[in-house]
Amino acid sequence: MKGFIDKALNAAKSYSLWDYGWLKLILTSFGILVGTYFAQFFIQYINIVWAVFLLTFIWVMYKTFFKYWGKREHKN
Repeated sequence: MKGFIDKALNAAKSYSLWDYGWLKLILTSFGILVGTYFAQFFIQYINIVWAVFLLTFIWVMYKTFFKYWGKREHKN
């Protein structure tokens, strides 16, 4: 399994901006589909879903713009 993950990470290093855009679209579409099929289940836990979203969003924004911003230069 570790070998598969290493190969996937190495492949992702070659992604272009468009490739990441398509990946985000796929994952967003999948999330919408899952949410649609399980709407009645998730509506009971909407506050938890919002809390998880906000906490993870804040964490990623912190790591991106405060911790890692400008630390690594892109090397070709």
